[in-house]
Amino acid sequence: MNGGISLRKIKPNAKKMIALAAIVAASALVYQFADVDTRHFGFAMGIRTPKLAVMLLSAFCIGCASIVFQSLINNTVVTPCLLGMNTLYVLIHTTVIFTLGPASSVVTIKPLSFGTDLVIMAIAAVSMYGWLFKKTRGNVLYILLAGTVMSTLFSSVTSTMQRVMDPNEYEVLQNALIASFHKVNSGIILFSLAAVVAVTLFLKEDLALLDVITLGKDQAINLGVDYDRTTRRLLVGVTILIGVATAMVGPISFLGLIIANLSRQLFRTFRHTYLTFGSAFIGMAVLLAGQALIEHAFSFSTNISVFINAGGGAYFLYLLLKNRGAGA
Repeated sequence: MNGGISLRKIKPNAKKMIALAAIVAASALVYQFADVDTRHFGFAMGIRTPKLAVMLLSAFCIGCASIVFQSLINNTVVTPCLLGMNTLYVLIHTTVIFTLGPASSVVTIKPLSFGTDLVIMAIAAVSMYGWLFKKTRGNVLYILLAGTVMSTLFSSVTSTMQRVMDPNEYEVLQNALIASFHKVNSGIILFSLAAVVAVTLFLKEDLALLDVITLGKDQAINLGVDYDRTTRRLLVGVTILIGVATAMVGPISFLGLIIANLSRQLFRTFRHTYLTFGSAFIGMAVLLAGQALIEHAFSFSTNISVFINAGGGAYFLYLLLKNRGAGA
């Protein structure tokens, strides 16, 4: 009876969070142990365990970063890819292969390639957006516009190099740029986890202020929040988290849009504790289910990014039509 009483006292959103966590745990178990031959159990675990870790970690990065970014911009139909990290990732890989060749150690040694991606994107995030915040006096919309302009610039430079690139080098580049969990390097997992933990701990106090930040700049300042400093730090944290996820698996542009909005629709609250973890859990479930479908139903014939981009594009159109109807 006491157990039943305590269960009834659990808030509805807390029940939803527990259910999501259970779904993620069940999905992880199914992915990890489905269709495993006992004779090759160790071999299968050696392949699946790194994939599982990368899917969980990348979903956490993308889910949390997307919710934080949407709250800072005060718009639910935008994604952190507007800051230019995806196009910067493509530019980095294109530049390395174009200048050093596909046989370069920066390309072939995955931990070195990952470290190069992450360091460059982190430096770019801190320098560009820190400087823009000072110049624009904390105007997030100007920073978003600058990110869009930089994305266009990065894409133009990338396109120019790809046009004159050797066809063999271009083929290697395209294989590297497709978001995929088929080939995961276990050497980057601990480094990625350390980077995510460091960013999360560094922004712990700022993340706790998100509920107040969403009230608006004037209200947040009246409540004693250093709005510009908090927003600047959170925006840099978003770009680093997206940089980690992108460096691990490649660009997955629409995943953040899908899981962030599904989390908002599921929890319907302003509490970012529910929204961020809900978005991360939904992302984990999506990636686990999608990868299991690709491996068992499609026999590795395609990549998960194909389904995410197709579904994300349709979902984006749905959100636009829904918001237009609400505005009307």
